[in-house]
Amino acid sequence: MQSPVHISPPGKKLPDNQYALFNLGFRPFFLLAAAFAVIAIALWSWKYTQLSSLSLSTVTASQWHAHEMLYGFAFAVIAGFLLTAVKNWTGIQTLHGRPLMALVACWAMARCVMLIAPDQVLIAAGFDLCFNLWLIAAVAQPVIKVKQWRQLGVLSKVILLTIGNAAFYAQATGLANNGAHAALWMGLLLNVSLIMVISRRILPMFIERGVKEEVSLKNAHWIDRLLMVALVALLINILTLDAEKANVVLGLTIALLSSFRLWRWHTPGIWRVPLLWSFYCGLWLMNAGFFIYALSFLNPGMSQILAIHCWAIGGIGVITLAMMARVSLGHTGRNIHTPPRSVHWIFGLIMLSALCRVLLPLIHPEIYRLSVMLAATCWIAAFALFCVTYWPILSQPRTDGMAG
Repeated sequence: MQSPVHISPPGKKLPDNQYALFNLGFRPFFLLAAAFAVIAIALWSWKYTQLSSLSLSTVTASQWHAHEMLYGFAFAVIAGFLLTAVKNWTGIQTLHGRPLMALVACWAMARCVMLIAPDQVLIAAGFDLCFNLWLIAAVAQPVIKVKQWRQLGVLSKVILLTIGNAAFYAQATGLANNGAHAALWMGLLLNVSLIMVISRRILPMFIERGVKEEVSLKNAHWIDRLLMVALVALLINILTLDAEKANVVLGLTIALLSSFRLWRWHTPGIWRVPLLWSFYCGLWLMNAGFFIYALSFLNPGMSQILAIHCWAIGGIGVITLAMMARVSLGHTGRNIHTPPRSVHWIFGLIMLSALCRVLLPLIHPEIYRLSVMLAATCWIAAFALFCVTYWPILSQPRTDGMAG
């Protein structure tokens, strides 16, 4: 499997002064996803402290917040990654220029409506689902053209995310009495599943090429298959019977299998490479979410919301930042082995956000609200610093003068 990071796509040289933000999918989507992560959490923090309600009455404020992070922020990162990776995997040019600009505009319009005028949710739904369906078509066309059927597993998750998004909007627009609960669990666990699939493909290779010591890492296919089966079973159980014993068994199964896989991937050299230890720590934090989720059914004092935020901040937040930081360097012709110094602060802040949101309430439940605000502050600082650091990298042409 060719990596979407290490291989520079072929193409003609570009003029040095060309504005490059819409040359390839990762550029606008990574930058806007990071900016949105700052704005959305800042707005949510204000609503949280003010105890203010939404003008939208069909979903709760917490459901609105979760939707915007899972189907707004995370979906944008997925779009940027896939539009870039599929070009490398298939050798076929994906959306760029004005078509990419139009796709970004659909996503951005949906986010603006949901943040500024959520009562106009029907407009947001139209733009958002247009973005989802257009992305599916843009990713599927080159995959089908070159018959890379193994990529259909990744594509199927994007299709399921679109179905989940439609289910949320069905309730939000009043077309259905429920749907948001299922949509948010689908959004969360499908994002986790995508991270597991992609990390299984690329992290061992990243480690082998990124550490100074000579190491050869292998994957066990039985672990990969069992993890996916257990994840599917967990999601189905949550959405149907929600049997507590099944949740415990499946949560612990995923946690233990993933722990074993991460242990097999470990080599001391990763701790000297920020673009490796950040990814590795994010996977462990995501894995911790499954332990906490299982234990929440055994210990009444442990809330499921801690597991959810361990997945969302520690898993999705940390790993998306690590991936965006690496892809943005590799696909702009820069050296991934010498990232900007600020990445240490970026990764440290986002991990501190996860610890404040998950660990601090376990140790000191009496300062729960303070822990939430500390987590939000660290999250905002991490993504704001990413925007400042990576804006010139993402908006300027490749350093080698090639297209992309």
